[in-house]
Formats: sequence, C-alpha cells, structure tokens
Amino acid sequence: MLTLRRGTVVSAEAAESGWQGLVVDVEGEERAARADVGLVGASEVGDEVVVNTSAVDLGLGSGGFDLVHVNLTRGLGGAGAQGAHVMKLNYTSLQHAVRPVEGEQLAVPLARPAGVFGLHGQLAPVAWALGRARPGARVGYVQTAGGALPGAMSQVVRELRARGLLAAHVTAGPSYGGEGEAISAAGAVHHGIRDDGWDVALCGPGPGILGSASALGHGGMAALDTAHTTIALGCPTVVVARMSSSDPRERHRGISHHTLTVLELLLAPAVVALPSGADPELPDDYRHEVRRADVDLAGYEASGLPARTMGRTLREDPEFFAAALAAGTVLADLAGRG
Repeated sequence: MLTLRRGTVVSAEAAESGWQGLVVDVEGEERAARADVGLVGASEVGDEVVVNTSAVDLGLGSGGFDLVHVNLTRGLGGAGAQGAHVMKLNYTSLQHAVRPVEGEQLAVPLARPAGVFGLHGQLAPVAWALGRARPGARVGYVQTAGGALPGAMSQVVRELRARGLLAAHVTAGPSYGGEGEAISAAGAVHHGIRDDGWDVALCGPGPGILGSASALGHGGMAALDTAHTTIALGCPTVVVARMSSSDPRERHRGISHHTLTVLELLLAPAVVALPSGADPELPDDYRHEVRRADVDLAGYEASGLPARTMGRTLREDPEFFAAALAAGTVLADLAGRG
C-alpha cells in the first residue's frame, strides 16, 4: 500500500519551475517535500496536503524529500488538459490525460543519429560537447523510464533548454510532464526527427536511477529497449558508455556493467564512443563499432553545467564525463553526415 500521511505546508518556494520545494509539518515533524505543480497544482503556506513518505521512511536516498500526493485545500478542482484523451500513469490514482505527439502517419526510416544513455548525469556533457562540435544543431531530449518519471524534476533540462543546447523535451512512455508527451519512445523519436526537425535525438532516463545491484535489475536497462527502438527506426545509434575511474564498486570501474550488459544483449550493432586514449577492457567477441574522440574536460568544467556524479566531482571521476563528452562529439560528426 501507499505510505500516505497528512500534513500542513509551513513554507513554500515559488512554483515557477514546475517542481515546487516545500516544508510540510507531519504530526509535529517538519519534513522536506516536493510538489509536481503540473500534476497536483501549486501549494501555499497553510495548505493541507497528503504526502507520500515511503522513500524517505525506507532511507532509499531518493533525494531526501516526500512527495505531495494531493493538495486537499486547493488541488481538488483540476479539470485536466482540454481535448486530451490519452492517459499517462494509467490505472493509477495519478492517471491524467495528455495530447500525444504521435501522428497518424506511418513510420519512415530516419537518417538522423540518436544517442542513448543510461544515467541522467550523462545528458549535460553529451549535449554540451555536441553543441560545441556542431553549433546550431537541433537536439531533442526524449525522457524514458529508468529514473525519475516527472519531466519537471530536472534542473539540468531547464538549463540546457535555456542555453539552446536542447531544442525540445519530450516525455515518453510512463514519463510525463515534458513539453511534449509521447506514448512511446519510438513515437517521440519519430516525431522529433521527422516533424520537429531534430538533427539528433538524445534518449535516456530522468534524474536518479532504479537499482538492485543485480545484473539486470536496474534502470540502466531501459537503454536496451531504447537502442533497439532507435536502430529499428534507422537512426545511427551511439550508446553512451558509463565509465568510471574511481567508483568504489568494482562493477562500475572502466566501462560499467550497466553499459556492457546493454551492449551484450543488443540484437544489432551500435556505435560506442570512447575518449581518445581510453583503453577499457572489452569482451573478446565484441561486435560494436568503437569511435574515439578528443574531449575537453577543462572546458566542460568551466561551462557551469553539472560536474558531479554520484557525489564525485569531475576531477575525482574524469572518465565518467570524458565518455559522455566523447559521445557528444561522435554524435555531432554523425549529424554532419546526415
């Protein structure tokens, strides 16, 4: 069952970003909370709310905050989006109707490249390097499953949109709340490239990641389905390698098992970008194309974009950022050939 508790809002940040920070008094305890404004509306001081406390109560490290399930004071009059008829979060208590971007036209082969990543922290360095190597390219972001589902949660996406490094943000499948809504990742990529004129599609999860320390039970596996989708649509597909030089977990050193498992299970070859000079161990029967690219770690660090992963800075774990930067450069080269 849901872990729901009633509380009262004692402080509230501005709701301009769509992801509102709150402090909620729950049975005499002041707790940090967040409200997805597009889903449950904005909250004000004194509002009575119901919050989902399950992640914090279990100590899962999901940001250290509760989530507003419903605002009992002002959140019961929502009418939904006019003309919308397709449900997101369907058959849950948070189901809501959206207008999907998918049209009625049949799918056509797409010649534009797609970058597929498994961790949201890779998005900014990929987009930055792509923008540096190919200024003016229209780059769309398709948010998939595997991490946070709310589209409003990512400050990184807002920053990349403001800088012009992303031209669009579409939430696909169970993800919701982007500038566009898609029923499937295939529909999102097809719409973005064919109808919205994207030069490159970047596809991967929102912030955070589902994990279980098992080979297959983690959010990074969403990249497998996404890569199959982009390859089937005709997109030259670059799998962004998750790499690390200092992760305390051996399974993530060099190329992470998250990436290696996806590459092992892929039914068709893809491109894997690596930084020049990197020589990670690869399987003997490796069948994917490796492309190497020079990277500018100092330039990215000076850009002001996020330069931390799993609590480590770029200088503490340069391979993580170098691999993502290499992917951005390779994608820019592929876009130039389209």
